[in-house]
Amino acid sequence: MRTESQLRGSTSVVGVAEAGLGEVGPDVSALQIAGEASLEAIADAGLKPSDIDAVFCHSAFFTFPATTLSEYLGLQPRYVDTTATGGSSFVAHLRHATAAINAGMAEVALIAYGSNQRSHSGGLATSGANLVPSYEAPFGPRLPVSGYALAAARHMHEFGTTRKDFAEIAVAARKWAKLHPHAFTRDDLAIDDVLGARMVSTPLSVRDCCLVTDGAGAVVVTTTERARDLQQAIVPILSVAEAARHMNISTTPDLTTTAAAESGPRAFELAGLKPSDVDVVEVYDAFTINTLLFLEDLGFCAKGEGGSFVADGGIAPGGRLPVNTNGGGLSYTHPGMYGIFLIVEAVRQLRGEAGDRQVADAHVGLVHGNGGVLSSQVTALLGDASTL
Repeated sequence: MRTESQLRGSTSVVGVAEAGLGEVGPDVSALQIAGEASLEAIADAGLKPSDIDAVFCHSAFFTFPATTLSEYLGLQPRYVDTTATGGSSFVAHLRHATAAINAGMAEVALIAYGSNQRSHSGGLATSGANLVPSYEAPFGPRLPVSGYALAAARHMHEFGTTRKDFAEIAVAARKWAKLHPHAFTRDDLAIDDVLGARMVSTPLSVRDCCLVTDGAGAVVVTTTERARDLQQAIVPILSVAEAARHMNISTTPDLTTTAAAESGPRAFELAGLKPSDVDVVEVYDAFTINTLLFLEDLGFCAKGEGGSFVADGGIAPGGRLPVNTNGGGLSYTHPGMYGIFLIVEAVRQLRGEAGDRQVADAHVGLVHGNGGVLSSQVTALLGDASTL
């Protein structure tokens, strides 16, 4: 039986696609665009739908997600997984697919997501009533943003971080988005625009918050051995690590340190890499505080130094570290859960297919998914053929 470290590079991403980005309108379902992205990703890999024997899917817009998507596409998988950890689910699915493939339970896995949250009911949707009593509700938080605002306020209190530091993150994301022809928001954005924007939950303004869009994404994973015979350059999965510390933000032991401080080091150890080896970073940026916390917790800078790290365009095009190179959830797209799009962008960067936003000599990409209110953290390291 192989250890997890021995799974390094045993599987690869061989196909990626997106569909329905932006606003699809009231007559287009989440399942439809998830299906479109899935078929495009399968074609991108040079495979046929009949090659898929495992389906991984999570959605708030259709029940039994993996089974429903399989039926819609005419698939009959022998392995399905609907692991639901919010926006981090799809990064976790990379790990679960790798495990299933190495156990001989599947050979080709489809990971997919679709949401029409912008077009559906004015952008409001739910996967059902909360059946667990909430001890936060009596205080009237505007969740999830108020939970992230607590973390931002505490970081400012402990480390002297400023709203301008958060604004740097929003502006950097917009600069990357301006290089992407399909980004939802591409107009100019300055520091003062973020600072002067409508406050949503102090200290986060509307420009510190992610977009509300429609969109779908899909990823195809198979053995690296088989991947070498397919049409795309291989993108090996070097490691994936998961960690969870709380569900409700009121129970977190530390507002300024997330479980990424656990998933990140484990992922680096499994891959035999360190933060300085990473060429491109894709982190879940539902709010500007996310990016700052994850850069610290993943080891790109020390705790409390995130503000200085992102200052003066530190993570913008031409900065010290390329972060969220498609514009992220802040400016590219954010259809409820963003994790699948992190993977898609990292793969395109590692294949050298990112056009004007392409990072030179990108060999190692880090993908970090977040779910809930800083609840679930999943870190993956992807590479190109040189990393094997």
